[in-house]
Amino acid sequence: MTAAGRPQNHGLSIGAVLAQLRGDFPDVTISKIRFLEAEGLVTPGRTPSGYRQFAAADVERLRFVLAAQRDHYLPLKVIKEQLDAADSGAEPAAALPRPPRRLVPIDVTAENVGLPVADDFTAGKELRLTQEELLEQAGIDAPALAELQQYGLVRPGPAGFFDPDAVLVARTVKAMTEFGIEPRHLRAFRAAADREVGLLEQIVTPVYRHRDPEAKSRADELVRELAALSVTLHTLLVKAGIRGVAGC
Repeated sequence: MTAAGRPQNHGLSIGAVLAQLRGDFPDVTISKIRFLEAEGLVTPGRTPSGYRQFAAADVERLRFVLAAQRDHYLPLKVIKEQLDAADSGAEPAAALPRPPRRLVPIDVTAENVGLPVADDFTAGKELRLTQEELLEQAGIDAPALAELQQYGLVRPGPAGFFDPDAVLVARTVKAMTEFGIEPRHLRAFRAAADREVGLLEQIVTPVYRHRDPEAKSRADELVRELAALSVTLHTLLVKAGIRGVAGC
């Protein structure tokens, strides 16, 4: 993967690049792309007036970086070393699989809306993160993490480790603070999530208690389906509420 051979004209604007990446990486922002550029992970060309022009190779490079962060939890320093090695013709970086869409369209009406599906809740091999690793990957400091824990937004496991979702929660809260929202304002989100989980637990617990060998498999499938439906309903209700606020 290399940034060489970039055409100087007819490149993509940063907005067009964002539109291409959003399908696989719903959380990516223009600020994130600019940050990756500042860190030397991608070097788009420039028009005479100074506007960025991204080539197709730049977009694939960004996909590599974002997938490495999200799916492999690699620090940017390691990702940059892999890319630099590939650019210099050294042993190529291990190919990362092109990420699947985390949110897939469900055509419930005439419009396609990106909503979660049951497979998004499939438990894989859990990666345990130390506090230091969480702070690095989330881009926050220890006092900020302490505040997230104080209001129940991030919770370590029994052994004191964090799971990868804690990184995403921390990043999301950090983004919301830029709008003047503080962690203490988000306690209602934690309470609402706990109520939803409690409801699902009431439904699936009797299935887990069955003694036949397939009971656990059925219960696991049931909880994934219900979780996807729960998040879908929450998303649609928020969308409906926002339309009312915005007068749409």
